[in-house]
Amino acid sequence: MNDTFLTLKEASEGLYKEKGSKFLAFAFPVSDDHEIKEKLDTLRKKYYDARHHCYAYMLGKDKENYRTNDDGEPNHSAGDPILGQIRSKDLTNVLIVVVRYFGGTKLGVGGLINAYKTAAAEAIQANEIITEMVTKNIRFTFDYLDMNEVMRLIKEYDLEIKKQEFDNTCTMTIRVREANFDKFMERLIEISSANILN
Repeated sequence: MNDTFLTLKEASEGLYKEKGSKFLAFAFPVSDDHEIKEKLDTLRKKYYDARHHCYAYMLGKDKENYRTNDDGEPNHSAGDPILGQIRSKDLTNVLIVVVRYFGGTKLGVGGLINAYKTAAAEAIQANEIITEMVTKNIRFTFDYLDMNEVMRLIKEYDLEIKKQEFDNTCTMTIRVREANFDKFMERLIEISSANILN
């Protein structure tokens, strides 16, 4: 079952100093563009006096959604080395931001590449790499009388209930492992009152 990927367990930090410049690295597990924007906005507010906020992120199991930003540093001297560290550990659903405080001495492109790479590596090293499963959310309704059948199915597939509302007609959102998705849907449709919502 190729529906797993490597990511970071939690937020972590790293630090690299070179010729008076300080490179503060922040690594986060993220799941979408909205989360990335939130994290960047928070760091920009907190470290508003820093010269550069360079970053790279990778999203999705297939690692096709990625981006780098040099934020005023010479082209490819900041974002690419950060992304290189994400790739070297085969990670995805990860954002790493490196905040630079300029120390007065220019490091040159080689020095910058090394500094951003090392700071990003420190943040990853301070974290734990975990295996996550690719999942899909399903939202559906069913009659209260079918509750036992629905709960039996959820227990059988060991699913996470994200949200539930109980009434005569119940609504539930659950998270299903991608590899089990089709089988689970077949079983869910067998429950006569079950109705899949978008």
